Amino acid sequence: MSQTLVQKLCRTKPIDTTVEYGEGLSSSGLSRSIGLFSLTMIGVGATIGTGIFFTMVEAVPKAGPSVVLSFLIAAITAGLTALCYAELSFRIPASGSSYSFAYATVGEFLAFIMAACLLLEYGLAGSAVAIGWSSYLNNFLENAFGWHIPEMLRTPMIVSGPHGMEFHAGHINLPPIFLICMCGFLLLRGAKESALMNAIMVIIKLAILVFFVVIAFSGFNADNFFPFFNTDNSKGFAGMTGVTAAAGTVFFSFIGLDTVATAGDEVKNPTRNVPRGILGALLIVTVFYLLVAVAALGAQQAKLFEGQEAGLAVILQNVTGKTWPALVLSAGAVISVFSVTLVTIYGQTRILFAVSRDGLIPKSFQKIHPRTLVPVSNTIIVCLVVAVVAGSIDATYLWDMVSIGTLTAFMVVSVAVPVLRHKQGANRIEGFSVPFGPYVIPGLSILACLYIMRDLPHTTFVVFSVWMAVTVAIYFLYSMRHSHLGKKAR
Repeated sequence: MSQTLVQKLCRTKPIDTTVEYGEGLSSSGLSRSIGLFSLTMIGVGATIGTGIFFTMVEAVPKAGPSVVLSFLIAAITAGLTALCYAELSFRIPASGSSYSFAYATVGEFLAFIMAACLLLEYGLAGSAVAIGWSSYLNNFLENAFGWHIPEMLRTPMIVSGPHGMEFHAGHINLPPIFLICMCGFLLLRGAKESALMNAIMVIIKLAILVFFVVIAFSGFNADNFFPFFNTDNSKGFAGMTGVTAAAGTVFFSFIGLDTVATAGDEVKNPTRNVPRGILGALLIVTVFYLLVAVAALGAQQAKLFEGQEAGLAVILQNVTGKTWPALVLSAGAVISVFSVTLVTIYGQTRILFAVSRDGLIPKSFQKIHPRTLVPVSNTIIVCLVVAVVAGSIDATYLWDMVSIGTLTAFMVVSVAVPVLRHKQGANRIEGFSVPFGPYVIPGLSILACLYIMRDLPHTTFVVFSVWMAVTVAIYFLYSMRHSHLGKKAR
């Protein structure tokens, strides 16, 4: 029996309750080899680094010292959404994260829209982080060997100049491309190996940040926090407007929560470990973000952050008057930020895997190598696209685009909680549930996301609208006709 257009758009995927709890293969053919510790480290690895090592330079000029509130607002918003993620990942333990949650609750069309948001989120996050990595690499090379990467080989072709977009012919940002190639090589070896390497790099990263906090606090000056709010309104960022705008910039840092859920098909006992991994990662990330932000602002005036390369390393050098602390921090950043890029690329490949498995994009994205159990073509394609963006575009254009994709994903996840509760009714499995019923926390999460989203730049909404228009066109021209659910209904 043929379906109406509305039925096609709203068809939902049945929830697979036959979940394997030990090691071995999941029903999708991926290997269940990731434990709770490695899973939590995936979340921390995708989160800690981006908001601290790089976006302080973008966020502090907007909010001033009150950027601490921006991190707190972003953390509270992420915390509300984390509770929603925890419940959904318990009841829908599959790869694909927000996409899979949407497909099981609000329907195929919105799920495909969600997948597009996630691809924007992960792809641009991987590129943006890789771009920031090159500044710390350059700082390390200068302090260690007195040599720096030539400007033409570490600056992109498309940059944000004083008069808008500028094109610099012959320029290429080579270090990010090299980093993405290394990540791709590691991911092709297998999920277990990648998770182990990520955990090691995350531990190094946390140790480096503790090192930064201890030294930065030795140069702490409380006067740097006055005036607390940005008083310069030349760019419209005075007062709480600057705080909200900065919260939008740093919010993409919490992408790690979504990344934990993308690993559902490769986690041992996912109904237990995925919710715990999400909440554990959020707690670790929030504590470190606030500590580092307070230490950095106490050690350096807010006005000095704008345009600063390798900011945390420079702060240590200024506080101590010596180069070795900056050398240590830059070396740690070079190693640890590798993990952020690694995990964001991993997340994108698993989103594409899940969408392809449902027939909404070509099946080449779900082909798994028989030995490594890794989607090889998928991984190579993602790395190529991320590398091209990272090598040719200024990171300034990427931060807010990642944030709007993340915020949209978080809102859909929040909507999915009451929908799933209604669908399952009295038959739902007992386990982790969002407190205070299905509406309070999800509702607050949506409101918080909208609050942060309102002060994102106009250009971000324009580009996002174009991306959504392309996504809708692809769905109606290809995905609707090739959907596995649609074929079953014929």
